[in-house]
Amino acid sequence: MNIYIVNLSPGTSDAALAAHFSPYGTVVFCRVIIDKYTGLPKGYGFVEMADTEALAAIAALDNSVLGGQPIRVMEARPKELGAGSPAPRRAG
Repeated sequence: MNIYIVNLSPGTSDAALAAHFSPYGTVVFCRVIIDKYTGLPKGYGFVEMADTEALAAIAALDNSVLGGQPIRVMEARPKELGAGSPAPRRAG
């Protein structure tokens, strides 16, 4: 399951985020999102864990403190195509 984390402090690294979640199970993937133009963190990230472990982590870590500020932790939703997104290509 993919977990979405918001309100990350600017100093939060991938390793710190993974360490925050690892007591609840194996972290398969972890990434703090960085702005490609400024190189600065955007304040959110993703962690991937097995479903049962992820549900336990979400329940335990929502509103917990990481890097000196409270974070919000929730199940990530698939990205939706919006008005500004390119249309999917058609085969053929």
